[in-house]
Amino acid sequence: MVDAPFTLGAVAYDPKVVTIWDGFRTWFNARGFPFDYVLYSHYERQVEELLEGHIDAAWSSPLAWVRARRLAAAAGTFVQALAMRDTDRDLTSVVVVRANSDIETVAQLRGRVVGVGAVDSPQGTLIPLAHLQSLGLAAGEDFEVRGFDVGVGLHGDHIGGERDAARALTEGRVDAACMIDGNHLLFTREGTLPGSSMRILTQTAPYDHCTMATRPLLDAETAGRFRELLLSMSYADPSVRPLLDLEGLKAWLPGRTEGYAQLETAVDTFHFYDRAGHITALDYRP
Repeated sequence: MVDAPFTLGAVAYDPKVVTIWDGFRTWFNARGFPFDYVLYSHYERQVEELLEGHIDAAWSSPLAWVRARRLAAAAGTFVQALAMRDTDRDLTSVVVVRANSDIETVAQLRGRVVGVGAVDSPQGTLIPLAHLQSLGLAAGEDFEVRGFDVGVGLHGDHIGGERDAARALTEGRVDAACMIDGNHLLFTREGTLPGSSMRILTQTAPYDHCTMATRPLLDAETAGRFRELLLSMSYADPSVRPLLDLEGLKAWLPGRTEGYAQLETAVDTFHFYDRAGHITALDYRP
């Protein structure tokens, strides 16, 4: 009997995901590491199947990592953050207003309308709203939150919600909009947010984004070999460089978990998951 390949779960937030993981499968297999992948329509099922041992690793959003960690801890076990992209470290979210707005301080958002991304977006909703709360303004109490629920279940990987919030700001339908710093730059370049007519009101502290999570009880040798191969991928290798470009990185780095503290706080603040990892957000159904 042929041993089952190492199986990774990924969420199909874009058609390019198939191209990426088909290419990585060929690359891993060519190095003597039998590899396959399974695609999911949303992160919640992927997390649950990781914990159930149906997949060996999950390419996880930050919110998926938080849930996987909590579910594992509640079951008396743990998941490991094995690796992450170089582009997953030290990101921030920003709250943007129109340059001619009379809003000069965060306190002046009181009574205004703030546009956010999808309800399950760490970077476009949860983290920036928790940031505003830390500055003294409670979402839904001190200001109105207008969500743009595009791709719910994809944990903000589909940036349509943030783009719609940015458009609403440009059109004057909201007074401020939340987005990750990289999308702020993207929206400025593409003209969704005309650069000269917008300004950043406030910016969060740095946080980390996606991570490669491995299932509980995965043997150390297999996990170590998978990690070793990931970290060995070279941007100078023409066979893998196009895949790295599609996935948005130049190098895989060791995983770390300290960059999720802000999101853990936001999850608790807005009762998104409970401490055991159960979905408790009333307005969230992937």
